[in-house]
Amino acid sequence: MAGSNINQPLLDQLPKTLQNVDSRRRRLRRLKSAPMPEFIPGEMNDIKDDQSLPRYESILNKLHPSFRKVILYLVIYLGIGTTCFYFVQNQIQGKKVNGVLDSVYFCVVTMTTVGYGDLVPNSSTTKLLASFFVFSGMALVGMVLSKGADYLVEKQETLLIKALHMRDKVGPSVILEEVETNKVRYKCFVITATLVVLIVVGTVFLAEVEKLSTIDAFYCVCSTITTLGYGDKSFSTKVGRIFAIFWILTSTICLAQFFLYVAEFNTERKQKELVQWVLSRKMTNVDLEVADLDNDRVVGAAEFVVYKLKEMGKISQDDISLLLDEFECLDVDQSGTLSTTDLSLAQSS
Repeated sequence: MAGSNINQPLLDQLPKTLQNVDSRRRRLRRLKSAPMPEFIPGEMNDIKDDQSLPRYESILNKLHPSFRKVILYLVIYLGIGTTCFYFVQNQIQGKKVNGVLDSVYFCVVTMTTVGYGDLVPNSSTTKLLASFFVFSGMALVGMVLSKGADYLVEKQETLLIKALHMRDKVGPSVILEEVETNKVRYKCFVITATLVVLIVVGTVFLAEVEKLSTIDAFYCVCSTITTLGYGDKSFSTKVGRIFAIFWILTSTICLAQFFLYVAEFNTERKQKELVQWVLSRKMTNVDLEVADLDNDRVVGAAEFVVYKLKEMGKISQDDISLLLDEFECLDVDQSGTLSTTDLSLAQSS
């Protein structure tokens, strides 16, 4: 069929560019994402000392932009909530240890929906404030704090992979490739380890500082991180409430991220099983007809790849149609190929 006069479709011209796929694979994988500078410290060794970047930077400048946004929103929320509850502290009943500390503690317990019951609103004003801050706090946890948790888990994930390959002396490209390949799995490992540490720390603290038995301390930890908050066991000392302000925020968000990553891991596992099934299934004549996008009775490499990606659920027919529409708009001379002239004419028009 190569000697016939049938016009070759545009998609059949792409295999020429795929001849050197194996030699370019490593380079293309490194271009999948733009890693943060701290992920690839090995590449900084080639820079001369007199050309090195400044080492002294502020802590906020070193933080990821999304993490700085998390800190900003959290400070604003806690600042406004603490101020409001401080001025109405006389209308909040329960065991109190310090005005400002109780206000911050009550704000955190409300935001995370723990609601021990050791401090409760006792007037119409405080009840309305509590209702407002519980909804706004849930929105803050859902939309903002989870981004900060994702960022911290990804940082810990990279450190974990570096530690696993410490003796192998692998390069940063290998580390980045493994992070990309087993991203969800390592996230589950990291978040599980973090959650276990938080549970142990909380249990030990409640047993040593709040003088609870080991069973009661573990019971209080579980009712807190699940936001159940029965209220029969809680933080009642000044030191305990200072600890609770940070521990409750961290542990409740960590548990929520744990369930999210587990669901993501199951979804990824099912997707990999589907990909394996598609790759192992034998092609039929019906498959060839469906894969022939331009109906020229010839299936090129690009058409084959597109068909397989559709079977794997990576792309849909709607995605292909949108891309073909864009191609037709850019192909001004209707030649079936794109050139710099086509792009210039399309942009000028």
